[in-house]
Amino acid sequence: MIRVCPLSQLDRGDAMRLDTRPPIALFHTEEGELFAIDDTCTHQDASLTDGYVEGCEVECPLHASKFDLRTGMVDAPPAKLPVRVHAVEIHDGDIYVKESDEVPNLPPGITIDGHA
Repeated sequence: MIRVCPLSQLDRGDAMRLDTRPPIALFHTEEGELFAIDDTCTHQDASLTDGYVEGCEVECPLHASKFDLRTGMVDAPPAKLPVRVHAVEIHDGDIYVKESDEVPNLPPGITIDGHA
């Protein structure tokens, strides 16, 4: 588990990029839910932390692909592959993220530790 920050430091509607490999995007929705997914769009190298969140969906700022924050599935092209979803827990007022063991789906040309 990765300790991120106190919940009080991530306001509703905000997102935070974690410097993991690959990076993880942590979202605190307007409804008060917390979600963590891989930060890199699977279509092209763009940060989903910079995307537009509505409900449980984030829109990539580059080409408007949409991903479901709950499942990581693609809701709108041009992306075709889902992003990984990571578990989020609150312990003693702090946010923790448990990184998925799945192999990440990365955009063309991006590799991390031998994974494309």
